[in-house]
Amino acid sequence: MRRVLLVVMLVWGSVWAQSVDVNAIVKRSEDAIRGKTSHAVFEMKIVTPYYTRTLKLESWWVGTEKALIVILAPPKEAGNKTLKIGNELWNYLRNTETVIKLPPSMLLQSWNGSDFTNDDLVRESSMVRDYQLTLVGEDTIDGAPCWKIQGIPKPEASVVWGKILYWVRKTDNLPARVEFYDENGTLIRHLEYRDFKVMGGRKIPTHWVMINDVKPGRRTEIRLLKIRFDIKIPSRIFSLRELERGR
Repeated sequence: MRRVLLVVMLVWGSVWAQSVDVNAIVKRSEDAIRGKTSHAVFEMKIVTPYYTRTLKLESWWVGTEKALIVILAPPKEAGNKTLKIGNELWNYLRNTETVIKLPPSMLLQSWNGSDFTNDDLVRESSMVRDYQLTLVGEDTIDGAPCWKIQGIPKPEASVVWGKILYWVRKTDNLPARVEFYDENGTLIRHLEYRDFKVMGGRKIPTHWVMINDVKPGRRTEIRLLKIRFDIKIPSRIFSLRELERGR
């Protein structure tokens, strides 16, 4: 009887997993917080055991193809910029009025000393495009029932993570939590999405907390101050000429 029950449970679990369109779930969650285009102003607080820094930033994104991030404050860093066009990445340093082209490998490095990478900020990678997705269970995050989804890199994907676990809320298809593992299966960092409310005409998480799991006491928080989605953004914004204009 136990053997029959086990077989039934395995078959039912397989049917259940196959009946859920995991790619569609993840795509909706990514689209919800990204939009086709977006323009945002947000604060970033970098917390370490030794210091805390707070930045104010303005950003423009067009899908995963183009991005511009400008530091507005503090004054000593205001005017520094990061520009992404396709697979190319540049930094502009206001104090020296220089443009530095970064190699593709820098996408995976820390952005300005934070726990977010350049890739995170300029939205180079995509769960749906770069990972093979599998539904591995259900869970509850902060009281919200969630799908628990595993992402394993596709062979052709240029990504650093060996595995990603991604929780999506069932009620509104918004992301709740992301865990990032290296190729050895070690949890390196995790992202918590908090403070869900309507901003920019849609419900989104407005407080993002990236916690470093290998360096205790380190975390980086992003708080959205304002955001607009699916707007027309002049193409000149994403150009080296605009980058070199300073601010």
